[in-house]
Amino acid sequence: MVGKFRCENLEALTFEDESIDLHITQDVLEHVFHPSKVFKEIARTLKPGGMHICTVPLVNKDEPSKVRARIENNEIIHLEPEQYHGNPVGDGRSLVTVDWGFDICDHIFESSGLRTHIVSMDDLSQGIGGEYTEVLVTVKPHDLELENEIP
Repeated sequence: MVGKFRCENLEALTFEDESIDLHITQDVLEHVFHPSKVFKEIARTLKPGGMHICTVPLVNKDEPSKVRARIENNEIIHLEPEQYHGNPVGDGRSLVTVDWGFDICDHIFESSGLRTHIVSMDDLSQGIGGEYTEVLVTVKPHDLELENEIP
């Protein structure tokens, strides 16, 4: 718990299978060491028809996603120069572990079997513009076998 809010390890959620209607993650998936575990856990806990809506900076755009850091034997191995984002808890910073590109949708599918769509938000009349305005939307179909047969 953080204050009155329940916090979970996205790599090992404690929720029951197919018990969640909606997962929302905002600018967190670039900070996890095992994103495949996160995508698998979200898929496991989503009810059929449930959604995962997330934002993550797609800094690599059309280039492949790149792992910046990994963890081995509880030690962080830096593959790229350290980069941090602000964090409202702890020491105020979060290590960036992955520079995501548009291929994040492939990573999600390979990990979870779920298809993800990128919605680009660009509406200056609403004050939305610039870089990193993409929103990723994943929907767990009612019939996963049928979904995976569609090319």
